[in-house]
Amino acid sequence: MPDHRQNTIFRFAIVFLFITAGFIVVLVHIMRIQWFERDKWMQKIDTQKPNAVVISPQRGNILDAEGRLLASSIPGYYAYMDTRVPALHQGGDTLFHRYIDSISIGLSRILPEKNAAEYKAMITRSFNHRNGKTAKGAPKENGTYLKLCPHRVSYIQKREIEQLPLFRRGFYQSGIRFEDKPERKKPFGSLASRTIGTILSDGKGNTGLEKSFEADLHGIDGLAIRERLGGQWQNVPVREAVNGYDLVTTLDANLLDITETALRNCLENTQADWGCCILMEVQSGKIRAICNLDRGSDGTYSERANHAVTRVEPGSTFKTIAMMAALDDGKVELSDTFEVYSQGWKYHDALHRDAHPRDTVYTLRSALAVSSNIAFAKMILKSYDKKASKFVDKLQSMGLRDSVYSEIPGAQKPRIDIPNDGVTLSRMAYGYSVELTPLQILTFYNGIANDGKMIRPYLVERVVDGDDVIRTYDTETLKSSMCRRSTLNDIKVSLHDVVWDNYLGTASVRTWKGHLIDYKAQSKLVTIAGKTGTAQIFRNGKYQSREHRMTFVGYFPEEKPQYSCICMVEHPNNYPKYDAGMDCGSVVRQIAERAVVYAGHYVIKGDSLVYERNK
Repeated sequence: MPDHRQNTIFRFAIVFLFITAGFIVVLVHIMRIQWFERDKWMQKIDTQKPNAVVISPQRGNILDAEGRLLASSIPGYYAYMDTRVPALHQGGDTLFHRYIDSISIGLSRILPEKNAAEYKAMITRSFNHRNGKTAKGAPKENGTYLKLCPHRVSYIQKREIEQLPLFRRGFYQSGIRFEDKPERKKPFGSLASRTIGTILSDGKGNTGLEKSFEADLHGIDGLAIRERLGGQWQNVPVREAVNGYDLVTTLDANLLDITETALRNCLENTQADWGCCILMEVQSGKIRAICNLDRGSDGTYSERANHAVTRVEPGSTFKTIAMMAALDDGKVELSDTFEVYSQGWKYHDALHRDAHPRDTVYTLRSALAVSSNIAFAKMILKSYDKKASKFVDKLQSMGLRDSVYSEIPGAQKPRIDIPNDGVTLSRMAYGYSVELTPLQILTFYNGIANDGKMIRPYLVERVVDGDDVIRTYDTETLKSSMCRRSTLNDIKVSLHDVVWDNYLGTASVRTWKGHLIDYKAQSKLVTIAGKTGTAQIFRNGKYQSREHRMTFVGYFPEEKPQYSCICMVEHPNNYPKYDAGMDCGSVVRQIAERAVVYAGHYVIKGDSLVYERNK
């Protein structure tokens, strides 16, 4: 009995020792895997589990009002070669060395940025680096794949590369692969480029309409799971991508071309720092053309910034605004007179000067035509001295201080603060100590042309999905009446004089010793009304006496306005010859003459163009 008992205990002990030993072995394996082989096995797990892959939708197009493409995505691919694939390194590298010459020659034909020898050297360096033979000269940027070309290749180029002797064997035999990266193209080049906008490398809108309407243009991402099927990794769709919508803008490619050509010619002649020009339909508020050109270090002009929505001191174009406020409040009349002096007029510590100094007396109407700073400083002080808040309140009631939504990202709000002293108030009368964007200035003058109704400028007419209209945008009224009818009539006749009074009008004609030598905004074909503006540029803490911002803003045809237009030019380098009426007024004149022809307001009779006023 005791022997049987000892036998049982002995056997139990043996089993216990085996179990304990097995437990220790398992524990040691766990510790080894956890501490020494964790990274290896985690990588193994990552290669086996399915990965989620985002499927990018096709980005929507941006079209002009006539359906012409302003921005569109076209297929594009980056070409890579994975020189690590085992097939290239087997059998003494036979496959690689057999085809390296033929693929190098083929790549140089399809992608001529490099010759065959350069392609062969680049691919061979990468191959040797992967093969462990040498790291010298191996491309440092190729952590995984060798990039065969720095830029995108087209679909046709992609197909040609895929047909090269080695690459036609596919990825697992040759290492060739392509990354789908559609390229955003603008068929009309620089036309309204900054307003249309740009996209980032990840395909999202960065500026302009591309950014403002990112959600509509981008669409909805799809989703796929990357799984290993039949020995190969494949993307198994889980959710299909929804392509982006198209934007139909108010822009017109032909009017864009007319506007940019006129502005570019002006800038090249004056060598100005930058210029901005906007053309808008009077009754609808549709922006038909917008152009922003900056001078580069090489002297050429291109679209770099959207000055149309950047705040600046407007200069004398603000005189019309101050005049409307005073007239509408009953503070002055057109016949009121103001004495001016060739030496300027000192008010407290401010000396007000006129661009064309003389000792004379102007009526308010002629003061606007000649753009007298002295007369307008006196006018605003007569109307609102010690009542500056009432002046700013009046501007508020006219819609000048309102922040108006714009589809252009970064659009700035107007700055019209209540002045603390009479000197600041007197300078506000001719466009200093206030800031407006060119688009806001145009909106005010467009209201004058539109019989006192101020409307919001807009750039997008509708969002569409093929033939289906998703969303539409229409004219939005900001102020049904900016001022009294009598005030509006007074403003209109005064703006007429600016262009058509040959003796006073700053935008009429250029003369020399009584002889007409050139036209400014005055046209033989279309009647234009508007106002010039000149402002010294504030830089490095002070106003620069020889650096100015020139502007002309107006509307046409004057009898039945169809378009309003502003041209602003920063620091023309033809001092002292620059002139807002000549430099900017002539740009608007050229645009006006071509725009009304394009709109069908001219008819051809015989060998000449005849303007049909009632058409």
